[in-house]
Amino acid sequence: MTDKKQGKIFDIVGRVVDLLEDMDKETQIHVLKTVNMWLKINEYMTFHDQTMPEKHGISIFPESTPKAKGAKFSDREVMSPKEFLLQKEPQTDKERVACLAYYLSHYRETPHFRTLDISTVNTEAAQPKFTNSAQAVKNATNAGLLATVSRGKKQLSVIGEQFVQALPDREEALSFLKRKRKRRAKKNLKQKTKEKRKRIDG
Repeated sequence: MTDKKQGKIFDIVGRVVDLLEDMDKETQIHVLKTVNMWLKINEYMTFHDQTMPEKHGISIFPESTPKAKGAKFSDREVMSPKEFLLQKEPQTDKERVACLAYYLSHYRETPHFRTLDISTVNTEAAQPKFTNSAQAVKNATNAGLLATVSRGKKQLSVIGEQFVQALPDREEALSFLKRKRKRRAKKNLKQKTKEKRKRIDG
């Protein structure tokens, strides 16, 4: 799959996530089941399709499943973290965190990681030590490049995937963050308008 096509897939996934993230879990599941039934996806594949991660270069399996523990994320060529960072050319700590997170997810089969994992692979990549690794991870999360999985664990977000894939083209990479900020601002404005109407009606 070409980077352009993969980027388009992540863009679509990003839009779906944006639409669903404010809904409760029951509604999210209902919507996804309805889409699945409408498009008749199960006639062609299931979530346990053995070839799917290799085809798309991403993992769709939760960490707790046997598939995730032994799955290969892709048939990518072997690349050291040092080579990967040299290729991506991150310029800030949060960008470097995102690149290291991408490397862990796609080359080390570690989609869910802790700050210590980021620090360890950062050392392996022969990169300068983070002044404060926990803060660097927090900054990457606040920027939308990482998402919280559970207490103490993070994962690369959809925007993070798109951002790292676009590097070293900084203009294209930053465009994903700008889109995310615009969507967030629009969502916040919509929420404020809704709350204002409630106060007026009340």
